[in-house]
Amino acid sequence: MSRIGKQPVEKPDSVEINLDGQTLTVKGPKGEISKKIPRQIQLRIDGGVVVVERKSNTKQNRALHGTYRALIQNMVLGVTEGWKKELEIVGTGYRAEGSDKEIILTIGFSHPVKIKAPEGVSFNVQKTDITVEGVDKEKVGQTAANIRKVRPPEPYKGKGIKYKDEVVLRKPGKAAKAAGAAGAA
Repeated sequence: MSRIGKQPVEKPDSVEINLDGQTLTVKGPKGEISKKIPRQIQLRIDGGVVVVERKSNTKQNRALHGTYRALIQNMVLGVTEGWKKELEIVGTGYRAEGSDKEIILTIGFSHPVKIKAPEGVSFNVQKTDITVEGVDKEKVGQTAANIRKVRPPEPYKGKGIKYKDEVVLRKPGKAAKAAGAAGAA
């Protein structure tokens, strides 16, 4: 049996969980999230906990069991605490500006790049730092990945958009390689 799937999801007092057919709705102080639950998975809401069970023991159902338990846990955490990803812009003259719903990136292209926030996601911009926040972990992560994809960090100078905690492995340039080869000869 799944180690993750058999653990119940704790429901805080400020969270309301409703199951309507196969649609699970989680409401909390930060917002509301809905997700369709597959028929192979069965949910039981007992007071302050949600128990995830599978109807059969096939390989696919075992995989879905742990996955949907984790997704429900992420929904509960999202509506209580929220999710956020922090990005950092590295490079001379690279910057970001904008509001909660749209950012404009000036990152070395001939034109500024505009990115609109999807429903339920907001931006917080401080010159070279961008924070993506929201209640849905999947939307927050995908939006941050889309922003990073505009100009990923390059390995020679490290210029580009990277996650705050990301480590960019640097490569030596041509001059360093040539000096190393000349020193060996």
